Amino acid sequence: MFLNASEAAWEESSGAASLLSLDQPEDSVPSDIPPLSVWGVALCISGTLIATENAIVVTTILATPSLRAPVFLLLASLGLADLLAGVALILHFLFLFCLQPSDWSELLTSGLLVTSLSASLCSLMGVALDRYLSLSHALTYGSSQSRRRAAILLLLIWLGASVIGAGPAMGWNCLNEPASCSVARPLTRTYLSLLCGGFLVVMAITLQLYAGICRVARRHAHAIATQRHFQPAHQSYASKHSNGRGFSRLILVLSVFVGCWMPFSIWGLLGDASSPPLYTYATLVPAAGSSLLNPLLYSLRNKDIRKVLLQACCPHRCTHNMHTHNPVDV
Repeated sequence: MFLNASEAAWEESSGAASLLSLDQPEDSVPSDIPPLSVWGVALCISGTLIATENAIVVTTILATPSLRAPVFLLLASLGLADLLAGVALILHFLFLFCLQPSDWSELLTSGLLVTSLSASLCSLMGVALDRYLSLSHALTYGSSQSRRRAAILLLLIWLGASVIGAGPAMGWNCLNEPASCSVARPLTRTYLSLLCGGFLVVMAITLQLYAGICRVARRHAHAIATQRHFQPAHQSYASKHSNGRGFSRLILVLSVFVGCWMPFSIWGLLGDASSPPLYTYATLVPAAGSSLLNPLLYSLRNKDIRKVLLQACCPHRCTHNMHTHNPVDV
């Protein structure tokens, strides 16, 4: 996606055009490829890091037969979505600084980025749903029926994300009508408003699922406490300490989730083509940056995935069998 520029001076000082490059009238776009800037180097490095990090996660999950629980399928979907986001950033760097930018390159990179961000956000909702079901339906979690439900959910996520991402290429763009542009060229204001509205709905559902997880966890903790009237003091302290750490991790995950997605979702609804491009840059970077943080907060925090990676890196240190998967350990 591309930012709209109301001031050409900002483009010169930042070296970036929308998400990365700025919108200029077609007759004022220089024919030469712009010189490489600090922003361009940062763009390429960040895209490479995102793509590499998530490629490791996706490869680890798909190449390990024991990682076939529903949650791992959702984590693979999340990793694939974030991997595509990294690829979109790299492609934009290539089109902006190595090749001559064109309308089709704008449509390609913006469509790929919309698809990846939509799939990433919906996969995060799927992970929250899986956590909720693993607690509320612990006896049936991991069954073949659960895996089928996860597969259907993934199909719907990627089908919906692909349809949404194809919008700009199918004509829902402002290349021929600059006045209808949103804060992110070449997306129209109507298209971006619907997109950001959908993002906010998905965020609200995800937060409701995590609220449900907290309620179920409290009920389980209360039930366990009533069964242990004479629980040893050290065991009670360990249980409280474990619950405290789990709550702190949950707060961290939700804070990053809201902090990454809320700013651009609100700005996309409020801004228009005349809005300062710096604001769009400041709100869109965290959304793209979530693709760098997701593997650390979700996939690499899982003990099973970490053990597979450790086995691959240091086989002599991992001679024992992998432990049984705990669905809430994600």
